[in-house]
Amino acid sequence: MRWLAKLIYFRLFGWKIVGNTNFSKNTVKKAVIISAPHTSNYDFFIGIFLRKITGVKTNFVAKKELFTWPFGYYFRSVGGVSLDRTSGQNKVEAIANLFKDKDEFRLTLAPEGTRTKVSDWKTGFYYIAQKAKVPIIMFTLDFENKQNNISEPYYLTNDFEKDMAYLKDFFKDVKGKVPENS
Repeated sequence: MRWLAKLIYFRLFGWKIVGNTNFSKNTVKKAVIISAPHTSNYDFFIGIFLRKITGVKTNFVAKKELFTWPFGYYFRSVGGVSLDRTSGQNKVEAIANLFKDKDEFRLTLAPEGTRTKVSDWKTGFYYIAQKAKVPIIMFTLDFENKQNNISEPYYLTNDFEKDMAYLKDFFKDVKGKVPENS
């Protein structure tokens, strides 16, 4: 199926992968991966193609209701992990704990938290990486240039303002599928 993913991603869609094309998979088995700008449902499929092409196992969390029949098998097979989103739980803590039980876990999140235009990112991804003691890897969803630019692992300095400025700078001027939401 890798050949089919390559055919669709490279030939039909005309996309390319630049930067840290293997997500440092040989040296970084655990990381928080942030992808932005998240402006469309197409972003999920670009991520699935990228996962298949690079051979890098990545994961995502979604509400537990998505993991029932008939879609549960598919979501688990592409790296999905169910999350109980009932109120009163510390979701950062719950997600950070997922890293403890696994030898390899690269959690992909959209820092905007939604596909609509936002004035600022949600910060849960930062605190998850901090709590789990894992680096952050960034990748762009650059529909204007049809490319995914993947960063080297970034290890948090625990200076929130400095870290966030660095992370946001990586995505500067990148246009998503819906440019006005970028």
